[in-house]
Amino acid sequence: MRNLLLPAALVAFAFAAGSASAENTHINPSNGFISSAVKVPAGSEMLYVSGITPEAVPGAPADRSFGDTKTQTDSVLKRIGAILTAQGYGWEDVVMMRVLLVGDPTKGGGMDFAGMMEGYNAVYGSLKKKPARITSQVAGLVRPGMMVEIEVQAAKKP
Repeated sequence: MRNLLLPAALVAFAFAAGSASAENTHINPSNGFISSAVKVPAGSEMLYVSGITPEAVPGAPADRSFGDTKTQTDSVLKRIGAILTAQGYGWEDVVMMRVLLVGDPTKGGGMDFAGMMEGYNAVYGSLKKKPARITSQVAGLVRPGMMVEIEVQAAKKP
């Protein structure tokens, strides 16, 4: 009986170790800008990054102190990138992104989706693994002039 327990234990250990080291599975739609879903395997290490807003642009007029949507997206993604790096993660580890955009008064009050995508594509344009994402227009953010807030969740094998 002891001779059977050791091989069974080794098989169970190998299976558990193999499943913990599995990669995230990114399920991509035809447009290629985002994943329509991301499957995160059991045992993954997770990082939840709070909603990040832009830093003020030095010398900008008060009513545009954070810049336009593209400038704000660049600022936010730079700040998120620093958090990811400090925690040992990269952009391809991001499995979910939530983007909140305030309508741009210079664009008739509608969200500047194209401006956000310019900043997003500067980070994700050449990467194969893109996050699932939601982009929504909201009435306002914490400070006047802020038009972009992004939160992300990242996952990687331990």
